[in-house]
Amino acid sequence: MPHTFAITPIYGGLLGLLLVALTFAVIRLRGRYKVGIGDGGHPALARACRVHANFIEYVPLALILLAMLEYRGIPAWALHGLGGGLLLGRLLHAWGLMGSERTSFGRAVGIVLTILCLLITSLWLLVISI
Repeated sequence: MPHTFAITPIYGGLLGLLLVALTFAVIRLRGRYKVGIGDGGHPALARACRVHANFIEYVPLALILLAMLEYRGIPAWALHGLGGGLLLGRLLHAWGLMGSERTSFGRAVGIVLTILCLLITSLWLLVISI
């Protein structure tokens, strides 16, 4: 069975573009507030840095797990569901947290979608591997 990895790269590319956008948000705020390291006590910059860091904390492992499932040949609909859920989760989380440091719909739903993607991919890999 050939492993072409036709689906995971789509979500890797889209999430990579989102990371670039989050990076530019941090750069823009660092320039505005003239802060080289840290947040300089500026709440907007602190939130942007946290959104960026949170993305880095979750997305790489989620993509690796998704790629492992694709390698194992799970159905395309499941890969798209998991990849789409991860992408939507990260978009909602960024939108929600950039807007406010308080709990918001976007932030809450975004982290739930991200964790669900991690949980489902992890459990699915265990089930098909044991």
